[in-house]
Amino acid sequence: MPIFLLLVLAVVQGITEFLPISSSGHLILVWELFEAGGQDPEAFPESVELSFDVAVHVGTLLAVIHYFRRDVWQMLAGLPKLTNDWRDPGAHLIIALVIGTIPVILAGFFLKEWIELTLRNITVVAWTTIIFGLLLYWADRRVPSKDSLDHLRLSDALIIGLAQVLALVPGTSRSGITMTAARALGFNRPDSAHFSMLLAIPTIAGAGTLAGLSLFKTGELHFGLDALFAAAIAFVVAWVSIALLIGWLRRASFTPFVVYRLILGGVLLYWAYVGF
Repeated sequence: MPIFLLLVLAVVQGITEFLPISSSGHLILVWELFEAGGQDPEAFPESVELSFDVAVHVGTLLAVIHYFRRDVWQMLAGLPKLTNDWRDPGAHLIIALVIGTIPVILAGFFLKEWIELTLRNITVVAWTTIIFGLLLYWADRRVPSKDSLDHLRLSDALIIGLAQVLALVPGTSRSGITMTAARALGFNRPDSAHFSMLLAIPTIAGAGTLAGLSLFKTGELHFGLDALFAAAIAFVVAWVSIALLIGWLRRASFTPFVVYRLILGGVLLYWAYVGF
């Protein structure tokens, strides 16, 4: 894979994975632009693309684990208390993440192939970018009614997890829809982003593990220096993106991301229906 394309994909993945603007949608666009530029989309075997996808997701996974390492340590400390003390903060958070992750696992198992075949196109990305951007704007108008994640109920985790299922549709944005659900439930902006990113840990780990095992079984897992470089770039960019987003949300709203989604969605609609 050309170093420039590898760098672009890693940076795009690192920036968009945790911002409410859809990483899958942007990666589809990068490949579409790559093809529109006269490059052959079949130049790289599917196994190479999937191996790269696994690598950049490993990078973003390590970034969110490192940034929220205090929560990770708290959950590790809460593991022994899962059987007898669900009120322990670490144990409670583990259970909340499990409950929030189960819906997308089940939906992905039954719907992933259909979604890949029918919904992975620019038209769908355009409409979901706009629709879920407007939904985020609506939810962001809510006045917070819960002080912190200490008030996260298991029912809240389930609702956010059910919302996360919509992220299987390209352009929706996993982080965007989970932050939208959290804001609609009354959580403040930083805590909405906080739980969304913690929820990314099992989601990214699960998806990456399944993809990696599938490639490993077929003997087509390509994890060389290119993949390591991509993972490292994705880690750095994702970590910075998380820090900047949390810092921004402590003093401002999601509106800039909504505006970006509306502009991007408009451009994509023009591309889909008129062409360039």
